[in-house]
Amino acid sequence: MPAGPPSTARNSPENPQPLGAVVEQVKVWVERCGWIWVQGQVIELRRRTAPTQFLTLRDSRSDHSAKLTCSSTVLDAAGPLTEGMTVLACLTPRVWSKDTSLSFECAELRIAGEGRLLVQLEQLKRKLQAEGLFDPVRKKRLPFLPRVIGLVTGADSAAERDVCEHIRRRWPGARIRVRHALMQGPDAAADVMRSLAELDAEPAVDVIIVARGGGSLEDLLPFSDEGLVRAVADTRTPVVSAIGHEPDNPIIDLVADIRASTPTHAAKLVVPDAREQAEQVRVNLGRLRQAIIARLTGEQQALDLLRSRPVLRDPTGGFVAHQEWLDAARGRLDRAIDRRLVDEQTAVAHALRSVRTMSPKATLERGYAVVADAEGNSVTSVTQVDAGDQLLLYLSDGQVVVEVDYQEAK
Repeated sequence: MPAGPPSTARNSPENPQPLGAVVEQVKVWVERCGWIWVQGQVIELRRRTAPTQFLTLRDSRSDHSAKLTCSSTVLDAAGPLTEGMTVLACLTPRVWSKDTSLSFECAELRIAGEGRLLVQLEQLKRKLQAEGLFDPVRKKRLPFLPRVIGLVTGADSAAERDVCEHIRRRWPGARIRVRHALMQGPDAAADVMRSLAELDAEPAVDVIIVARGGGSLEDLLPFSDEGLVRAVADTRTPVVSAIGHEPDNPIIDLVADIRASTPTHAAKLVVPDAREQAEQVRVNLGRLRQAIIARLTGEQQALDLLRSRPVLRDPTGGFVAHQEWLDAARGRLDRAIDRRLVDEQTAVAHALRSVRTMSPKATLERGYAVVADAEGNSVTSVTQVDAGDQLLLYLSDGQVVVEVDYQEAK
């Protein structure tokens, strides 16, 4: 039997206390502690549609855990909470009488450490996205071969060496203008903004790289500064963000015109590889040469085909045949014209003879005369004259005046 407090009238085997009464006393003692702020890691979180939510916290420095209850309002006010985050919780201990289990009632919940920073960054992202700063439409295209490359980076940093070495290795004649700036700390964002503005104001600078090596969330925090992000969005010069390594994702990556996974990758993005370009030129020249040869060959074959046609082998042959046909047609036309002229001449002569035969003069030549009275009126009947009248006779070779001696009708 375990050792215990000395027996009393109220605490003895003969006078045991009811378990429920003891539990209630323990509950009163525990709940007298009041509220207290604690820090822990969320290891279990299951959201429900009910007003009360349940989650479990663990002390990352020991193996202690505790169950919490809170309202949906408290949980939502904490922000986008996920398992694994460290939180600060304002707790009041509670003892559940039915099973004498200890739990905590949470009145306020705050995300702590990096989780708090992540929530703040997420809120800033949503704000900037709503303003359209991440819209792909506003992204500027990088020039194929920039005249001058601006570089904002830390003095004597590995990022500076990587960018410059790879740019000059890819394009030996590239010109780089470096502006050193603080890459971490409270003054880093303002320093980077100053260097960025200097390079953006130089007309010869066609692209700007902002480069830094990897680091913790706090180290890279300046590159999620709202002022710096807006400054990058307002530059006239295309900006390449090369902050950290592939897993890192500061907000400057979202607003920059293009994101490079590493500083070395940024060098590959801003200048072409001279050897690759030379090889591409060689390949293109070969293709152009082959295309020209193929075109010339095709045109030569078409020309040979034209030359093989009879009309081109003997260009005058067709003219000779047509000349013979033309000469024959001309002969036929001349003969037809001659025949037509003869026929027309014959017809004219026949008509002339007919006219002459029917003319008054021909009648007069056959011995007839035209008789007219003194006034010149034609006399065709004996009733038109009287004895003693003078008549004018028109003969074939002249005129005769006669006097009527008498008249006699038939």
